[in-house]
Amino acid sequence: MENYTFNSFTLQLEGLIISKDSVYPVFIIIFFSYIFIMVANGGIAFLVFIDKSLHQSIYLLFCNLIFNDILGNSIMVPRLLSDLLLPPSERLISYFECVVQAFTTHMFNTTSLTVLMIMAFDRYVAICNPLRYAAIMTNKMVIKLTISAWGVALVLVGILLGLTIRLNRCRTMIMNPYCDNASLFKLSCDSVFINNMYGLTFTAFLLSSSVSTTVLTYTKIAVVCLTSNNKSLNSKALKTCSTHLVVYLIMVTSGMLVISLHRLPQYTHIRKFASILFHIIPGSLNPVIYGVQSAEICKSVSRLFRSKH
Repeated sequence: MENYTFNSFTLQLEGLIISKDSVYPVFIIIFFSYIFIMVANGGIAFLVFIDKSLHQSIYLLFCNLIFNDILGNSIMVPRLLSDLLLPPSERLISYFECVVQAFTTHMFNTTSLTVLMIMAFDRYVAICNPLRYAAIMTNKMVIKLTISAWGVALVLVGILLGLTIRLNRCRTMIMNPYCDNASLFKLSCDSVFINNMYGLTFTAFLLSSSVSTTVLTYTKIAVVCLTSNNKSLNSKALKTCSTHLVVYLIMVTSGMLVISLHRLPQYTHIRKFASILFHIIPGSLNPVIYGVQSAEICKSVSRLFRSKH
């Protein structure tokens, strides 16, 4: 008969199961990816802060994505790196720390999509209503959109974790490299029907809202471009929208992969690596994609280096 430990406040993380020869190569790859995320995202945030020419709604909204990438990776990656160097039996975490990590992880996932939704709205206004853009996308509107993106995520994730922490726990092993909601409610021997139903509803609502918003805004943008003979407008739309669309597709594809693999136990090891890459890849690519595509950011970097010389 299986032994149960009820409501233990010390949990064990299974972590990544890799060979001893692979520990240091994996550690180095993840470590330098984390350093790059911090430097690249922090660098763009610094540029936006000091350069008044970048005090535009699109860059201010993008700073939400930057802050989200820094926060999400800072909670998950350092703990993951330290666990890689420990034997499995010593990968211990307190229940409260695990809940905080799960909350931050799901805030990262949810806010990534809600921020991309408000950025899609900004692109729609910029291209479809260029003459009214300055009147619509004021600082007050940017603040309202930012509060909405983070507020919706906070409510949805708060309910998600609230339903989980009410459960009694009879197991202590987190079958994941880090804590998330699914790993937490799997510790319970109580019925998790409500958790599963809300989790599916939460995911369906978030993805459907995100996809429908993106499809609607880009359809209207495409119609405007096709009916307009303005080459400058079409060039601007292609450049700015392709950047946003690439970031969005990376985020949705990697997120759907992790969600799908959660329902396929035979691919546990692949799911673990996919869940880590879901944090690292978007966080690494977002500043590169926006930095390379944005002429304003490139000019700001050039001015910064010229002033130093």
